[in-house]
Amino acid sequence: MKMTSCASCIGRVIVVLQAILVSASVTSSEWVEEGFKFGAVGSNVSLTCSRARNGSVVQWRFNGLPRFPARFLADHGHLLLFKVDLSAVGNYSCHDEAGRLLSSSFLRLGHPPGIPSVFCRVSDYENISCFWNSSRETFLPTRYFATYRKHTLTEEEKLRNNHYVTGTCLQDPSRPNMCSVRNSEFWSSYTMNITEENPLGSSFRLLKVLMHSIVKPDPPEALVVEPVPFAPRRLRVSWDYPATWPKSAHFLLKFRLQYRPVVHPVWSVVETANLTDVITDALMEMEHVVQVSTKDFMDAGDWSDWSAEVRATPWTSKDDTQEMGPFTEDSDEVSTSEPEGPDPVVFDRSDPLEKVAVLASLGIFAFVILVVVLVIIILIWIRLRRKGKDGSKKHDFISAIHMKALPKAQLL
Repeated sequence: MKMTSCASCIGRVIVVLQAILVSASVTSSEWVEEGFKFGAVGSNVSLTCSRARNGSVVQWRFNGLPRFPARFLADHGHLLLFKVDLSAVGNYSCHDEAGRLLSSSFLRLGHPPGIPSVFCRVSDYENISCFWNSSRETFLPTRYFATYRKHTLTEEEKLRNNHYVTGTCLQDPSRPNMCSVRNSEFWSSYTMNITEENPLGSSFRLLKVLMHSIVKPDPPEALVVEPVPFAPRRLRVSWDYPATWPKSAHFLLKFRLQYRPVVHPVWSVVETANLTDVITDALMEMEHVVQVSTKDFMDAGDWSDWSAEVRATPWTSKDDTQEMGPFTEDSDEVSTSEPEGPDPVVFDRSDPLEKVAVLASLGIFAFVILVVVLVIIILIWIRLRRKGKDGSKKHDFISAIHMKALPKAQLL
Protein backbone atom coordinates (compact mmCIF):
# COMPACT_ATOMS: atom_id res chain seq x y z
CA MET A 1 0.00 0.00 0.00
CA LYS A 2 2.80 2.42 0.88
CA MET A 3 4.59 1.64 -2.36
CA THR A 4 1.43 2.28 -4.34
CA SER A 5 0.78 5.62 -2.61
CA CYS A 6 4.39 6.71 -3.12
CA ALA A 7 4.24 5.75 -6.78
CA SER A 8 1.03 7.72 -7.16
CA CYS A 9 2.59 10.79 -5.51
CA ILE A 10 5.70 10.55 -7.69
CA GLY A 11 3.51 10.27 -10.80
CA ARG A 12 1.60 13.40 -9.85
CA VAL A 13 4.84 15.30 -9.19
CA ILE A 14 6.14 14.29 -12.62
CA VAL A 15 2.95 15.53 -14.29
CA VAL A 16 3.17 18.90 -12.49
CA LEU A 17 6.86 19.29 -13.34
CA GLN A 18 6.16 18.56 -16.99
CA ALA A 19 3.39 21.16 -17.00
CA ILE A 20 5.74 23.73 -15.47
CA LEU A 21 8.43 22.95 -18.05
CA VAL A 22 5.90 23.31 -20.86
CA SER A 23 4.71 26.66 -19.47
CA ALA A 24 8.28 27.85 -19.04
CA SER A 25 9.18 26.90 -22.61
CA VAL A 26 6.09 28.69 -23.87
CA THR A 27 6.99 31.95 -22.11
CA SER A 28 10.74 31.76 -22.70
CA SER A 29 10.35 33.66 -25.96
CA GLU A 30 9.78 37.37 -25.41
CA TRP A 31 6.40 38.71 -26.44
CA VAL A 32 7.26 41.12 -29.25
CA GLU A 33 4.84 43.37 -31.09
CA GLU A 34 6.38 46.07 -33.20
CA GLY A 35 5.53 49.56 -32.00
CA PHE A 36 4.25 48.43 -28.58
CA LYS A 37 5.71 48.45 -25.09
CA PHE A 38 4.09 46.46 -22.27
CA GLY A 39 4.16 47.09 -18.54
CA ALA A 40 2.47 46.06 -15.32
CA VAL A 41 0.09 48.36 -13.48
CA GLY A 42 1.80 49.79 -10.38
CA SER A 43 5.34 49.16 -11.64
CA ASN A 44 8.10 51.45 -12.98
CA VAL A 45 8.32 51.50 -16.79
CA SER A 46 11.41 52.49 -18.78
CA LEU A 47 11.21 53.78 -22.37
CA THR A 48 14.16 54.26 -24.72
CA CYS A 49 14.48 56.58 -27.69
CA SER A 50 16.04 54.19 -30.18
CA ARG A 51 17.31 56.83 -32.65
CA ALA A 52 18.71 59.29 -30.15
CA ARG A 53 22.41 60.14 -30.49
CA ASN A 54 24.67 59.77 -27.51
CA GLY A 55 24.66 62.96 -25.46
CA SER A 56 22.07 64.69 -27.61
CA VAL A 57 19.08 66.44 -26.06
CA VAL A 58 15.80 64.53 -26.45
CA GLN A 59 12.30 65.84 -25.90
CA TRP A 60 9.61 63.39 -24.80
CA ARG A 61 5.88 63.78 -25.48
CA PHE A 62 2.80 61.86 -24.35
CA ASN A 63 0.07 61.73 -27.01
CA GLY A 64 1.78 64.68 -28.70
CA LEU A 65 2.00 66.85 -25.57
CA PRO A 66 4.96 67.48 -23.23
CA ARG A 67 2.88 66.49 -20.19
CA PHE A 68 2.89 63.07 -18.54
CA PRO A 69 0.24 61.31 -16.40
CA ALA A 70 2.79 59.97 -13.88
CA ARG A 71 5.99 61.01 -12.16
CA PHE A 72 8.89 60.65 -14.59
CA LEU A 73 12.58 61.06 -15.09
CA ALA A 74 14.06 61.88 -18.51
CA ASP A 75 17.80 61.48 -19.08
CA HIS A 76 19.88 61.00 -22.27
CA GLY A 77 17.26 59.32 -24.45
CA HIS A 78 15.58 57.38 -21.58
CA LEU A 79 12.24 58.04 -19.94
CA LEU A 80 11.41 56.40 -16.60
CA LEU A 81 7.79 56.42 -15.41
CA PHE A 82 7.12 55.67 -11.72
CA LYS A 83 4.25 53.47 -10.43
CA VAL A 84 2.12 53.79 -13.52
CA ASP A 85 -1.62 53.19 -13.66
CA LEU A 86 -4.03 52.77 -16.59
CA SER A 87 -4.07 56.52 -17.20
CA ALA A 88 -0.49 56.20 -18.47
CA VAL A 89 -1.60 54.08 -21.44
CA GLY A 90 -0.89 55.93 -24.67
CA ASN A 91 1.67 56.93 -27.28
CA TYR A 92 5.14 58.09 -26.18
CA SER A 93 7.38 59.80 -28.71
CA CYS A 94 10.85 61.32 -28.60
CA HIS A 95 11.99 64.36 -30.66
CA ASP A 96 15.25 66.15 -31.32
CA GLU A 97 15.94 69.78 -30.48
CA ALA A 98 14.25 70.90 -33.71
CA GLY A 99 11.11 68.95 -32.84
CA ARG A 100 11.65 66.26 -35.45
CA LEU A 101 10.27 62.82 -34.55
CA LEU A 102 12.95 60.28 -33.75
CA SER A 103 10.88 57.25 -32.58
CA SER A 104 7.66 56.37 -30.82
CA SER A 105 5.99 53.44 -29.11
CA PHE A 106 2.57 52.75 -27.65
CA LEU A 107 2.57 51.79 -23.97
CA ARG A 108 0.03 49.16 -22.86
CA LEU A 109 -0.44 48.39 -19.19
CA GLY A 110 -2.16 45.48 -17.49
CA HIS A 111 -1.78 42.47 -15.19
CA PRO A 112 -0.16 39.05 -15.44
CA PRO A 113 -2.64 36.24 -16.22
CA GLY A 114 -4.46 34.41 -13.45
CA ILE A 115 -5.10 30.67 -13.35
CA PRO A 116 -7.69 29.98 -16.09
CA SER A 117 -11.07 28.44 -15.29
CA VAL A 118 -11.46 25.20 -17.30
CA PHE A 119 -14.22 22.65 -17.81
CA CYS A 120 -14.47 19.75 -20.25
CA ARG A 121 -17.32 17.67 -21.64
CA VAL A 122 -17.98 14.88 -24.12
CA SER A 123 -20.84 15.48 -26.53
CA ASP A 124 -20.44 12.49 -28.85
CA TYR A 125 -18.51 9.67 -27.07
CA GLU A 126 -15.60 10.26 -29.44
CA ASN A 127 -14.14 13.71 -28.77
CA ILE A 128 -13.34 15.63 -25.59
CA SER A 129 -14.06 19.35 -25.77
CA CYS A 130 -12.52 21.70 -23.20
CA PHE A 131 -13.51 25.32 -22.62
CA TRP A 132 -11.84 27.98 -20.52
CA ASN A 133 -12.10 31.58 -19.35
CA SER A 134 -9.55 33.93 -17.90
CA SER A 135 -9.90 34.37 -14.15
CA ARG A 136 -9.00 38.06 -14.26
CA GLU A 137 -9.11 41.01 -16.64
CA THR A 138 -5.52 41.64 -17.76
CA PHE A 139 -6.12 44.48 -20.30
CA LEU A 140 -3.44 42.85 -22.45
CA PRO A 141 -3.41 40.53 -25.47
CA THR A 142 -3.64 36.89 -24.39
CA ARG A 143 -3.02 33.52 -26.01
CA TYR A 144 -3.56 29.94 -24.84
CA PHE A 145 -1.73 26.65 -25.24
CA ALA A 146 -3.59 23.37 -24.64
CA THR A 147 -1.99 19.95 -24.23
CA TYR A 148 -3.05 16.64 -22.69
CA ARG A 149 -1.66 13.45 -21.22
CA LYS A 150 -3.60 10.20 -21.56
CA HIS A 151 -3.52 7.68 -18.70
CA THR A 152 -4.15 4.11 -19.79
CA LEU A 153 -2.16 2.17 -17.21
CA THR A 154 -1.86 2.15 -13.43
CA GLU A 155 0.61 4.50 -11.77
CA GLU A 156 3.02 1.62 -11.01
CA GLU A 157 3.01 0.43 -14.62
CA LYS A 158 3.57 3.95 -15.90
CA LEU A 159 6.56 4.41 -13.62
CA ARG A 160 8.00 1.01 -14.47
CA ASN A 161 7.44 1.14 -18.22
CA ASN A 162 7.49 4.92 -18.69
CA HIS A 163 4.43 4.44 -20.88
CA TYR A 164 2.20 7.43 -21.47
CA VAL A 165 0.74 9.38 -24.36
CA THR A 166 0.87 13.16 -24.70
CA GLY A 167 -0.53 15.36 -27.41
CA THR A 168 -1.89 18.75 -28.38
CA CYS A 169 -5.51 19.64 -27.77
CA LEU A 170 -6.53 21.02 -31.17
CA GLN A 171 -7.71 24.64 -31.22
CA ASP A 172 -10.04 26.25 -33.72
CA PRO A 173 -8.90 29.81 -34.62
CA SER A 174 -12.54 30.92 -34.72
CA ARG A 175 -13.04 29.72 -31.11
CA PRO A 176 -9.93 30.82 -29.16
CA ASN A 177 -11.25 29.57 -25.80
CA MET A 178 -11.89 25.96 -26.81
CA CYS A 179 -9.93 22.87 -27.87
CA SER A 180 -10.69 19.22 -28.77
CA VAL A 181 -9.06 15.84 -28.23
CA ARG A 182 -10.08 13.77 -31.26
CA ASN A 183 -10.76 10.01 -31.20
CA SER A 184 -10.38 9.81 -27.43
CA GLU A 185 -10.72 6.50 -25.57
CA PHE A 186 -13.91 6.23 -23.55
CA TRP A 187 -12.52 4.34 -20.53
CA SER A 188 -9.27 6.32 -20.31
CA SER A 189 -8.52 9.31 -18.13
CA TYR A 190 -6.86 12.49 -19.36
CA THR A 191 -4.92 15.27 -17.68
CA MET A 192 -5.53 18.54 -19.52
CA ASN A 193 -3.00 21.40 -19.30
CA ILE A 194 -4.39 24.79 -20.31
CA THR A 195 -1.77 27.55 -20.22
CA GLU A 196 -2.67 31.25 -20.44
CA GLU A 197 0.07 33.65 -21.55
CA ASN A 198 0.34 37.41 -22.02
CA PRO A 199 3.36 39.78 -22.31
CA LEU A 200 3.77 39.83 -18.51
CA GLY A 201 3.91 36.08 -17.87
CA SER A 202 1.88 32.87 -17.88
CA SER A 203 -0.16 30.57 -15.65
CA PHE A 204 -1.69 27.13 -16.18
CA ARG A 205 -4.46 24.86 -14.97
CA LEU A 206 -4.20 21.05 -14.73
CA LEU A 207 -7.55 19.25 -14.95
CA LYS A 208 -7.91 15.47 -14.75
CA VAL A 209 -11.02 14.17 -16.49
CA LEU A 210 -12.66 10.75 -16.73
CA MET A 211 -14.31 10.59 -20.12
CA HIS A 212 -17.43 8.62 -19.06
CA SER A 213 -18.13 11.09 -16.22
CA ILE A 214 -18.19 14.24 -18.38
CA VAL A 215 -20.68 13.06 -21.01
CA LYS A 216 -23.05 15.90 -21.87
CA PRO A 217 -24.84 15.67 -25.23
CA ASP A 218 -25.81 18.67 -27.29
CA PRO A 219 -29.53 19.62 -27.13
CA PRO A 220 -31.99 17.66 -29.30
CA GLU A 221 -32.75 19.14 -32.71
CA ALA A 222 -35.74 19.65 -35.03
CA LEU A 223 -38.24 20.18 -32.20
CA VAL A 224 -41.80 20.33 -33.57
CA VAL A 225 -44.97 21.03 -31.53
CA GLU A 226 -48.39 20.80 -33.19
CA PRO A 227 -52.02 20.55 -32.06
CA VAL A 228 -53.93 17.25 -32.17
CA PRO A 229 -57.12 17.63 -34.28
CA PHE A 230 -60.36 17.62 -32.23
CA ALA A 231 -58.38 17.29 -28.96
CA PRO A 232 -58.48 20.69 -27.20
CA ARG A 233 -56.11 19.60 -24.39
CA ARG A 234 -53.41 17.83 -26.37
CA LEU A 235 -50.18 18.77 -28.13
CA ARG A 236 -48.04 16.39 -30.16
CA VAL A 237 -44.26 16.90 -29.72
CA SER A 238 -41.45 15.37 -31.80
CA TRP A 239 -37.68 15.86 -32.06
CA ASP A 240 -34.44 14.26 -33.35
CA TYR A 241 -31.13 13.17 -31.88
CA PRO A 242 -28.46 15.90 -31.86
CA ALA A 243 -26.39 15.75 -35.04
CA THR A 244 -23.17 15.36 -33.01
CA TRP A 245 -24.34 12.17 -31.28
CA PRO A 246 -23.19 8.88 -32.91
CA LYS A 247 -25.95 6.95 -34.65
CA SER A 248 -25.42 3.64 -32.89
CA ALA A 249 -27.63 1.20 -30.98
CA HIS A 250 -24.91 1.07 -28.31
CA PHE A 251 -25.19 4.78 -27.52
CA LEU A 252 -28.85 5.51 -26.86
CA LEU A 253 -30.33 8.63 -25.30
CA LYS A 254 -33.29 9.38 -23.08
CA PHE A 255 -35.19 12.63 -23.11
CA ARG A 256 -36.80 15.12 -20.76
CA LEU A 257 -39.72 17.26 -21.93
CA GLN A 258 -40.79 20.45 -20.16
CA TYR A 259 -43.81 22.59 -21.02
CA ARG A 260 -45.99 25.33 -19.58
CA PRO A 261 -48.62 27.86 -20.67
CA VAL A 262 -47.02 31.16 -21.68
CA VAL A 263 -48.78 32.99 -18.83
CA HIS A 264 -47.69 30.48 -16.16
CA PRO A 265 -44.17 30.45 -14.64
CA VAL A 266 -44.14 26.78 -13.50
CA TRP A 267 -42.91 24.00 -15.81
CA SER A 268 -44.31 20.48 -16.06
CA VAL A 269 -41.61 17.87 -16.77
CA VAL A 270 -41.90 14.31 -18.15
CA GLU A 271 -39.25 11.78 -19.21
CA THR A 272 -39.39 9.43 -22.18
CA ALA A 273 -37.14 7.18 -24.25
CA ASN A 274 -39.01 7.95 -27.49
CA LEU A 275 -38.56 10.66 -30.09
CA THR A 276 -42.17 11.77 -29.74
CA ASP A 277 -44.66 12.38 -26.95
CA VAL A 278 -48.17 13.75 -26.46
CA ILE A 279 -49.00 16.38 -23.84
CA THR A 280 -52.42 15.41 -22.47
CA ASP A 281 -53.02 18.13 -19.88
CA ALA A 282 -52.56 21.30 -21.92
CA LEU A 283 -54.87 24.20 -21.10
CA MET A 284 -57.50 24.83 -23.76
CA GLU A 285 -57.04 27.77 -26.11
CA MET A 286 -53.77 28.85 -24.43
CA GLU A 287 -50.37 29.13 -26.08
CA HIS A 288 -47.75 26.78 -24.57
CA VAL A 289 -43.93 26.85 -24.46
CA VAL A 290 -42.12 23.53 -25.00
CA GLN A 291 -38.44 22.53 -24.64
CA VAL A 292 -36.58 19.22 -24.60
CA SER A 293 -33.19 18.03 -23.31
CA THR A 294 -31.38 14.70 -23.44
CA LYS A 295 -28.99 12.48 -21.49
CA ASP A 296 -27.13 9.21 -21.91
CA PHE A 297 -29.60 6.33 -21.53
CA MET A 298 -27.40 4.71 -18.81
CA ASP A 299 -27.28 7.97 -16.80
CA ALA A 300 -23.62 8.73 -17.55
CA GLY A 301 -22.69 12.37 -17.19
CA ASP A 302 -25.20 15.24 -17.21
CA TRP A 303 -28.34 16.37 -18.98
CA SER A 304 -27.84 18.51 -22.05
CA ASP A 305 -28.86 22.13 -22.16
CA TRP A 306 -32.49 22.79 -23.05
CA SER A 307 -33.34 23.17 -26.71
CA ALA A 308 -34.66 26.44 -28.08
CA GLU A 309 -38.27 27.23 -27.12
CA VAL A 310 -41.10 26.26 -29.47
CA ARG A 311 -44.64 27.58 -28.99
CA ALA A 312 -48.00 26.10 -30.00
CA THR A 313 -51.70 26.28 -29.08
CA PRO A 314 -54.00 23.23 -28.77
CA TRP A 315 -56.79 22.66 -31.30
CA THR A 316 -59.92 24.79 -30.98
CA SER A 317 -63.30 24.72 -32.75
CA LYS A 318 -62.27 27.90 -34.55
CA ASP A 319 -59.69 25.90 -36.44
CA ASP A 320 -62.47 23.81 -38.01
CA THR A 321 -64.40 26.92 -39.00
CA GLN A 322 -61.37 28.40 -40.68
CA GLU A 323 -60.71 25.17 -42.58
CA MET A 324 -64.29 25.17 -43.93
CA GLY A 325 -63.84 28.74 -45.22
CA PRO A 326 -66.46 31.48 -45.68
CA PHE A 327 -69.91 30.65 -47.03
CA THR A 328 -70.73 31.69 -50.61
CA GLU A 329 -73.98 32.32 -52.39
CA ASP A 330 -73.81 28.91 -54.04
CA SER A 331 -73.45 27.19 -50.71
CA ASP A 332 -76.52 29.05 -49.41
CA GLU A 333 -78.60 27.94 -52.37
CA VAL A 334 -77.59 24.34 -51.92
CA SER A 335 -78.42 24.44 -48.24
CA THR A 336 -81.91 25.88 -48.87
CA SER A 337 -82.72 23.32 -51.51
CA GLU A 338 -82.20 20.40 -49.15
CA PRO A 339 -85.43 18.77 -47.90
CA GLU A 340 -86.46 19.59 -44.40
CA GLY A 341 -86.04 16.84 -41.88
CA PRO A 342 -84.95 16.17 -38.32
CA ASP A 343 -82.04 18.08 -36.91
CA PRO A 344 -78.68 16.60 -37.95
CA VAL A 345 -76.77 14.55 -35.43
CA VAL A 346 -74.14 16.63 -33.66
CA PHE A 347 -71.01 14.60 -33.16
CA ASP A 348 -69.13 15.09 -29.93
CA ARG A 349 -65.55 15.71 -31.02
CA SER A 350 -64.07 15.74 -27.57
CA ASP A 351 -61.41 13.29 -26.62
CA PRO A 352 -62.81 9.72 -26.07
CA LEU A 353 -60.53 9.24 -23.08
CA GLU A 354 -61.92 12.38 -21.49
CA LYS A 355 -65.49 11.07 -22.02
CA VAL A 356 -64.58 7.74 -20.38
CA ALA A 357 -63.02 9.60 -17.46
CA VAL A 358 -66.17 11.73 -17.02
CA LEU A 359 -68.48 8.67 -17.16
CA ALA A 360 -66.30 6.84 -14.64
CA SER A 361 -66.42 9.82 -12.30
CA LEU A 362 -70.23 10.03 -12.57
CA GLY A 363 -70.56 6.30 -11.90
CA ILE A 364 -68.39 6.52 -8.80
CA PHE A 365 -70.37 9.52 -7.57
CA ALA A 366 -73.71 7.72 -8.08
CA PHE A 367 -72.42 4.64 -6.28
CA VAL A 368 -71.33 6.72 -3.28
CA ILE A 369 -74.75 8.46 -3.12
CA LEU A 370 -76.52 5.07 -3.25
CA VAL A 371 -74.38 3.70 -0.42
CA VAL A 372 -75.08 6.77 1.71
CA VAL A 373 -78.87 6.48 1.16
CA LEU A 374 -78.84 2.77 2.06
CA VAL A 375 -76.89 3.46 5.25
CA ILE A 376 -79.36 6.17 6.27
CA ILE A 377 -82.36 3.84 5.63
CA ILE A 378 -80.77 1.04 7.67
CA LEU A 379 -80.03 3.38 10.57
CA ILE A 380 -83.64 4.68 10.58
CA TRP A 381 -85.02 1.11 10.50
CA ILE A 382 -82.80 0.03 13.41
CA ARG A 383 -83.86 3.04 15.45
CA LEU A 384 -87.59 2.43 14.84
CA ARG A 385 -87.24 -1.22 15.76
CA ARG A 386 -85.55 -0.36 19.04
CA LYS A 387 -88.32 2.10 19.88
CA GLY A 388 -90.96 -0.59 19.25
CA LYS A 389 -89.28 -3.04 21.58
CA ASP A 390 -88.86 -0.42 24.30
CA GLY A 391 -92.61 0.53 24.08
CA SER A 392 -93.86 -3.07 24.46
CA LYS A 393 -91.62 -3.72 27.43
CA LYS A 394 -92.86 -0.59 29.16
CA HIS A 395 -96.56 -1.55 28.58
CA ASP A 396 -96.04 -5.03 30.10
CA PHE A 397 -94.31 -3.54 33.12
CA ILE A 398 -97.19 -1.09 33.81
CA SER A 399 -99.80 -3.88 33.50
CA ALA A 400 -97.94 -6.04 35.98
CA ILE A 401 -97.81 -3.19 38.51
CA HIS A 402 -101.54 -2.49 38.05
CA MET A 403 -102.52 -6.13 38.68
CA LYS A 404 -100.29 -6.31 41.70
CA ALA A 405 -102.05 -3.28 43.25
CA LEU A 406 -105.63 -4.71 42.94
CA PRO A 407 -107.33 -6.18 46.09
CA LYS A 408 -107.33 -9.90 46.54
CA ALA A 409 -111.13 -10.04 46.26
CA GLN A 410 -110.98 -8.47 42.81
CA LEU A 411 -108.36 -10.87 41.73
CA LEU A 412 -110.61 -13.76 42.72
